[in-house]
Amino acid sequence: MAEENTEFDPNKTFEAAVERSKALEADIQINPKKYRVLTGDRPTGRLHIGHYFGSLQNRVRISKMGVPTMILIADYQVLTDHDAFDKISQNTKQLVIDYLAAGIEPGDDVIIYPHSYIPECNQLMLPFMTLVSNSELSRNPTVKEEIQSAGLTNVNAGMYTYPIHQACDILFCKGNVVPVGKDQLPHIELTRNIAKSFNKKFCKGRDPIFPMPQALLSKTPSIMGLDGNQKMSKSRNNAIFLCNTEDETAALIKKAKTDGERVITYDPVNRPEVANLLSLIGLCTKENPSDIAARIGDKGSGELKKCLTEALNEELRPLRAKRAELEKNEDYIRKVLLEGVDKARAIACQTLDEVREAMNMKI
Repeated sequence: MAEENTEFDPNKTFEAAVERSKALEADIQINPKKYRVLTGDRPTGRLHIGHYFGSLQNRVRISKMGVPTMILIADYQVLTDHDAFDKISQNTKQLVIDYLAAGIEPGDDVIIYPHSYIPECNQLMLPFMTLVSNSELSRNPTVKEEIQSAGLTNVNAGMYTYPIHQACDILFCKGNVVPVGKDQLPHIELTRNIAKSFNKKFCKGRDPIFPMPQALLSKTPSIMGLDGNQKMSKSRNNAIFLCNTEDETAALIKKAKTDGERVITYDPVNRPEVANLLSLIGLCTKENPSDIAARIGDKGSGELKKCLTEALNEELRPLRAKRAELEKNEDYIRKVLLEGVDKARAIACQTLDEVREAMNMKI
């Protein structure tokens, strides 16, 4: 197969992606059943407020609109750059607890499952790998960034094929909407190329099997960590977790980095640490960060942190109460997962059967 130049530059195409995402959002609200959303997380640890504001709230909103939603727990992908495989099972259950506590309601149209339990999905890897060149994988900017952030010097093949595995996760269920941030756009583009190449090669004279997935871009800006200079992340030890108590949350916010200026102003360029804390308050209270800054005025960073502590604990109080109840009901969490596996496998079996037929492999 001739190599196709599919190098993806998100800086050149981001504005177009934003416009497509706006049109997609508008149509989803009118025709929710026309779409199937694929979203999820890797079970590398507990979810934090960056996940909550950046993706969890949006998943709840979309699912309650009636959009069929597949929530993937990407347990295999933990193996690409983490050695914490001994905690995958525990972390998987904690993810489910966070999802349910945030308002996700499993059912016929909302399915939560780990992809290690969906062998039919993973069987798509081999045919998909024949449709992607080594150079396409090695120049993927998201993979490069993940290798760098993980500090990997000996990169395993699983890391390079990570985007193909994501394509399997999206396409096995014929997902056509994937909520992502700007940094994940290259993965969506590769998935679209795989779907297009498969349909072109194997579906001549018949209906295409795979849809062209579209990115639904997050409206929430990247949440900075409490250190004030990098994205909030469990691995960077700069996060507030959904499972933290109110006192733990207060202690973490007290240590958050600000600056030496007494008067609080909202200036993301020159005062990014202060601006981040103001933005977090705004996400909780739905206020404009500039208005919050004006209200705090010359009361300093102590008052700023006090306001954030009160706002965040108020926002998360119902979630944490529900979380405490779910922690006591491990049988229910396991039931949610097993029922999700059954439903996801039924979808995967149907897709794999179509793929075998298209590739003339049925016996």
